[in-house]
Amino acid sequence: MPREFRGVWVATVGNMDWPSKRGLSTAEAQAELIALLDRAVALKLNAVIFQVRPAADALYASSIEPWSEYLTGTQGKRPDPFWDPLSFVIAESHKRGLELHAWFNPYRARFTGSKSPLARNHIARTSPSLVKTYGGYLWMDPGEPLVRARTLRVVMDVVKRYDVDGVHIDDYFYPYPVTRRGKRVDFPDTRSWQKYRAAGGKLARDDWRRDNVNQLVKALHDSVHKAKPWVRFGVSPFGIWRPGYPESVRGFDAYQQLYADARKWLREGWLDYFTPQLYWPTTRPQQSYPVLLDWWASENVHGRHLWPGNFTSQAGGRGSGSFPVSELMEQIRITRVNPGATGNVHFSMKSFLSNQAGMNDTLRIGPYAQPALPPASPWLAVAKPPVPTLAATPVADGWQLDLQAAGPQATAKPWQWVVRLRTDSAWVTMIVPGGTSRLPVSRALGATAATVSALNRVGVESPSVTLPLSARPAPRRGAGAASGGGGSGNPEIP
Repeated sequence: MPREFRGVWVATVGNMDWPSKRGLSTAEAQAELIALLDRAVALKLNAVIFQVRPAADALYASSIEPWSEYLTGTQGKRPDPFWDPLSFVIAESHKRGLELHAWFNPYRARFTGSKSPLARNHIARTSPSLVKTYGGYLWMDPGEPLVRARTLRVVMDVVKRYDVDGVHIDDYFYPYPVTRRGKRVDFPDTRSWQKYRAAGGKLARDDWRRDNVNQLVKALHDSVHKAKPWVRFGVSPFGIWRPGYPESVRGFDAYQQLYADARKWLREGWLDYFTPQLYWPTTRPQQSYPVLLDWWASENVHGRHLWPGNFTSQAGGRGSGSFPVSELMEQIRITRVNPGATGNVHFSMKSFLSNQAGMNDTLRIGPYAQPALPPASPWLAVAKPPVPTLAATPVADGWQLDLQAAGPQATAKPWQWVVRLRTDSAWVTMIVPGGTSRLPVSRALGATAATVSALNRVGVESPSVTLPLSARPAPRRGAGAASGGGGSGNPEIP
């Protein structure tokens, strides 16, 4: 089965993707989430990156930060009847074979257009000295050690209490610069800068700002893996590190303007996946999608996952920044032929919900015609997947497959089963939760054989076992019972 990350961002800030508006009833909000996940499955996506902390608030039950106004309409107000959106979306995603990555904004404290007053436990009220006004937003000051500690505490609270597959942070580090009368307005961090210098700090101010961000990125990477080694940590920075890297590239300098040294994070291996926002067409010379992708791949010295972000909302859209759906297809093609990249992340879910300019139809008959498994992360220290056993029992309308684990890991359930059914014309592939022990197979499929393998939590696949679907099937156990003796013999989807 092909390996390719097919992710989509689900933005909650400003009610961009979900929920459609503030104050939906519990039933309405849940129905919207179900529809969103079902659409992701229909498009054969395999991961949802769900924004849980848009602005020092929470789309989940938190004792640290207030409920988000984007859910209930009032910051700090819990939903009634009560439910926990993060618990809900994790459970519903896993039922559908989707990964769920929790997306955090590390520093934004209040978004422009917010309508409700700040809750009593919002950081701007409990610790106002840590929060600055800049460009119509509120921002937590990255130069304050207490801000770094708070963001780390928030993320780790989610990692420890929720069964997320990944932790994701976006491109908002120091805020995008604001200009006034043509002159840049500096971020108001004089107080934290002076404290740093008074304590003996030697770095220049710009280097100090970058170091503040570096410390948070490394702390998140280390802390997430210490708590749960299988949870992947990913960062989605601005797509250009610096103008001139590579030589033909021009544009915004995230290193100098956002103090985001994204190349360092990649070179140091402080992440499991890297999603630079390559939001430009393939034909734009100074911000060329393939040129930038090649450059980022060359910097990936630790071989971490490289899954570029695509501005999918602009495909088939209107306005000066839009491009045809065929351009998005070309970006996916270019990603696939780059040996250093193994998937894409789409911004954002809203365009898929509307089938913008027939984009969904084009994906279904084109690059996403067949399902794909997310690439494995073998550098993460987790147990190997168990070797499966497989039996088939004839029933009135087909077969019942009995899936069990064997070998040294038999006591541990796999994370997922990969079930491949051979028919006269093709392979039919299903990704099934690891808790499944019985799986019906309809006679209408015309399956003549079943092949099963197990996946562990980081996507490593076990050897497979194959069983003919004959009149009197016998159970098969162990590695490669009919596939040549190992995981490398797994059939590919044609």
